[in-house]
Amino acid sequence: MKTALLDTLGSWLPDMTAIRRDIHARPELAFQEIRTADTVARLLESWGIPTHRGLGTTGVVGRIAGRGPGPTIGLRADMDALPMPEANTFAHASQNPGVMHACGHDGHTAMLLAAARYLARHPDFPGAVVVIFQPAEEGGGGARHMIEDGLFDQFPMDAVFGMHNWPGLPVGTFGLTAGPIMASSNRFQITLRGKGAHGAMPHLGVDPVVAAAQLTLAFQTILTRDQDPLDAGVISVTQIHAGSADNVIPDQAVLRGTVRTLSTPVLDQIENRMRDLTGHLAQALRCTADFQFSREYPATVNHPAETALCTQVLNDLVGADHVRTGVRPSMGAEDFAFMLQARPGCYLWIGNGEGDHRTPGHGAGPSTLHNSSYDFNDELIPLGAAYWVMLAHRFLGQHQAAD
Repeated sequence: MKTALLDTLGSWLPDMTAIRRDIHARPELAFQEIRTADTVARLLESWGIPTHRGLGTTGVVGRIAGRGPGPTIGLRADMDALPMPEANTFAHASQNPGVMHACGHDGHTAMLLAAARYLARHPDFPGAVVVIFQPAEEGGGGARHMIEDGLFDQFPMDAVFGMHNWPGLPVGTFGLTAGPIMASSNRFQITLRGKGAHGAMPHLGVDPVVAAAQLTLAFQTILTRDQDPLDAGVISVTQIHAGSADNVIPDQAVLRGTVRTLSTPVLDQIENRMRDLTGHLAQALRCTADFQFSREYPATVNHPAETALCTQVLNDLVGADHVRTGVRPSMGAEDFAFMLQARPGCYLWIGNGEGDHRTPGHGAGPSTLHNSSYDFNDELIPLGAAYWVMLAHRFLGQHQAAD
């Protein structure tokens, strides 16, 4: 199957590349993926795939029925772009100022479209394949919104799988691990209120800037003294806003930032200690404090059995030498985590290379994610699509045999 599959998908590469680059040139932000969703839906319907729209505002879902009863597998790609300018000047560079596909969601969409096209033409599998084109991965929680709108109720699935391109990982190589592979994403905002005064007369005021500096340093003791050294966690104060004049102690200072962990117990501990430190340190420095902590995305945690199945498929596709099992998790976040909380499954990385695939006209920066010089490697489209097709066949076949 593999040779014929790759031959067919390879012959479609020019068409799928054109689709990918068209999407790249017209990027859309979270919940605004109207043109992208139109493109996806039009293509699915042209291949005879029944299509549903509107879940998560702009989501598109297609269901490909096999030749008989059986289980159902879900395959997911994200569609949204980032609010950042593009430095590239090649022909398919962004035509929407300040918006760019700098994370490869255009490529993820193209890979899943190619797989859907193949599966629709060759429905020689039991059960069904649900292809999920999700909006708003970049901070909007589109996966959660699709679930809340009834994704798994309207399209019951036995398992769901995701994939993301990974710059720095060689082309033809995949990375995955059982357990956490991406961190949770959480935000905090702390307002410290003091008493303004002349900068030359600090004794007449209560300085919230000093409290903000002390608190920023104190937070790091949570990681080094409260937390088990073997449990990963990050606390980053990324913004401090205070004052408007050089000689005035301001009334307040605002700290904002992010917390990342690979488990909920560690997150609970960090949030509680941050809250305690904020209250006690502010009081010690005669300030009052308002502490806000928002849990955005949970950790992306792969299920062991599904991860083992994906490993088997990848070994057959590219050979065990090109499958990196047990990869170190990233402290970046991914809202596919919500789907893995609702259904068993696995999320993995497909190597995007070092950036030498980029055509003339790319920016001077590296081809890393969320970089203005990034571009998805079109060479991945047949390979990623082949993985989706082989995974669907293996999952549906094994589960039917088990039933």
